[in-house]
Amino acid sequence: MIEEIGANLEPIINDIAGTVSVYAERVAGGRYVTIDIKRLSAARYGLNVSDVQQVISTAVGGMNVGETVEGLERYPINVRYPQDYRNSVVKLQNLPLVTPAGARIALADVADIRYEDGPPMIKTENARPNGWVFVDIAERDLGSYVNEAQQVVAEKLVLPSGYSLAWSGQYEYMERAKQRLGVVIPITLAIIMLLLYLSFRRVGEVLVIMGTLPLAMVGGLWLMHYLGYNFSIAVGVGFIALAGVAVEIGVIMLVYINQAWHGRKLSAEQDRTPLTADMLTEAIREGAGLRVRPVMMTVLTVIIGLIPIMYGSGTGSEVMQRIAAPMIGGMASALLLTLLVLPAIYKLWKSKDIKR
Repeated sequence: MIEEIGANLEPIINDIAGTVSVYAERVAGGRYVTIDIKRLSAARYGLNVSDVQQVISTAVGGMNVGETVEGLERYPINVRYPQDYRNSVVKLQNLPLVTPAGARIALADVADIRYEDGPPMIKTENARPNGWVFVDIAERDLGSYVNEAQQVVAEKLVLPSGYSLAWSGQYEYMERAKQRLGVVIPITLAIIMLLLYLSFRRVGEVLVIMGTLPLAMVGGLWLMHYLGYNFSIAVGVGFIALAGVAVEIGVIMLVYINQAWHGRKLSAEQDRTPLTADMLTEAIREGAGLRVRPVMMTVLTVIIGLIPIMYGSGTGSEVMQRIAAPMIGGMASALLLTLLVLPAIYKLWKSKDIKR
């Protein structure tokens, strides 16, 4: 039945978009000699099941009757019928048995002996026999493929009572990793926000940087779309690394803009002059201008260092490319964010202080 279910799954999964090949494991294929004891016939001759089984185990499988000692080595002494008496079904049928009454009968008189097909290997999972269906996919992400496959299989395949399906392999590993990322990503963002707060001691700057952080991810998403990469655990790790670097660049820019603006505010207080929008603009130009070179150096260092990974072809290169691609594309958008968007947001934010 397990083999039949696997054979029914092959055409169902093969029609799903993204499927390259489907192969259901053939669990049958072994040839076995089956001996079924005929209880009524054995009872007529005064034999019970254990008597017949003992003859079969002794004649075919053999029985250890002793042990030979050769120095430190021990070898069992096994006794059974010669091979000529047990190398075919016909000869097994003619194996002699002696009844309690002393009559000699053949094994075929009390047992049904025949060849049967069976599994060459019995595999179990969670103490239940199982069979595997191997599926290869291409040009599609694993998560959406399995979700669609689960829906299609649930609609088209009727499982007999007592049988179940489980999706394993890379999908199982991906689900475990997603659960871990569901914990790691919020903790990472919380640590970033805590470090930002310890650096600025104000919530405003923290919200500005965290609010603009999604814009830094845009470049990574664009490059992934251009390269045809699907979301994976490696891509998620790349975005986590990108978030840290993008926040670092934003902090560098925001610290110097803050310093320039606080200098203007102190000068205005000493001169007893009101703050103006032109003073804010000059402070932003001064602070942002001082950070153009460090920001460009940081971004170019990351991009130039990761570009060779994108041209690699050795073992593990595919995983490394999925990590590097979000960082390369994200650093490009983070550069625009830091030099253009962040100063603009800062000006809109501090313009409220000038109106007050």
